[in-house]
Amino acid sequence: MSALSRSLVVDRPGQHRLATGPLPEPGPGEVRVRVAAAGICMSDREVYDGRRDPAYVRYPMVPGHEWAGTVDAVGQGVDPALTGRRTVAEGFRACGQCERCRCGETSLCTAGYDETGFTRPGAFADHVVVPARLLHLLADDADLRAAALLEPAAVVAAAVRAGAPEPGERIAVVGAGTLGLLAVQLLAAVSPGELTVIDPREERASLAVDFGAGDTRTPKQAEEVRGRYDLVVETAGAATTAADACLLARRGGRVVLTGMFTPGAVGIDPVHLSLSQLTVRSVFGAPSAAWSYAVRAFTAGLLDPAPLITHEFPLERFAEAVALVGAGDPETGKVLLRP
Repeated sequence: MSALSRSLVVDRPGQHRLATGPLPEPGPGEVRVRVAAAGICMSDREVYDGRRDPAYVRYPMVPGHEWAGTVDAVGQGVDPALTGRRTVAEGFRACGQCERCRCGETSLCTAGYDETGFTRPGAFADHVVVPARLLHLLADDADLRAAALLEPAAVVAAAVRAGAPEPGERIAVVGAGTLGLLAVQLLAAVSPGELTVIDPREERASLAVDFGAGDTRTPKQAEEVRGRYDLVVETAGAATTAADACLLARRGGRVVLTGMFTPGAVGIDPVHLSLSQLTVRSVFGAPSAAWSYAVRAFTAGLLDPAPLITHEFPLERFAEAVALVGAGDPETGKVLLRP
């Protein structure tokens, strides 16, 4: 094994370099993982463009919060048997001691925001070092390319758990991006009576059917079925989709907001919310239980993210790779870096 390791460093918005340095050593309670694949998402694009809230990023930094790899070294106090295991890991560095963590809500840790790829070195690198307690081990033959998408899958799993779908229910998913299509797979597994995906892009809607949706509609066509759905899972984060999701739900229905909204998004009508007696939840990140849910679904074959991957690049071509993300090309799905 080489004693050197490369990492993609974003020194400041719009400026990056490929650095080579000593192989990182795991400290007590940590493991070092050889990265097999790391996904680029809109949050990474925001970091690179300088559009992420300063409270949620620390420059200079190594991005990469969606990844999978193989443990190749362990620190003091860590079981040596982990060496050689394929794995993913939670991104939030939850303290494990505050009230929210003790209740199992690790994504609501009150100790302060701390996340791999944003405030700690991430996986746009040959190696990443993480606490062993955050690992979720995979099968020995797991597809690590597909497993790199288990981070967004865990976010979707948190939304599905919050929505508590039941067999036979009418369910709508707003948005057919990465989160939306992963949501379709997880929701299809609970045998809904109807599963409708709403997205303006014809290409993405077609893929949603392949993933298990029974029907697709454009936002305009969706106006015809407002008030129909027991559960609506919003994944797009567009300006109007939170309000639209609430209009799609039946009276007494449930709405889960998963997309990352920006200032200026249309608000939810409080009169409609009150009269319809809706239950509205939001999701930011994923607690440990959601990670376990996503990994179990992946291992059981109920979740297959691989068809979402459309582009793969080496670290040296990061600029080309990140430019694809959020550029609006309907042919672009998930973009991976392969160190």
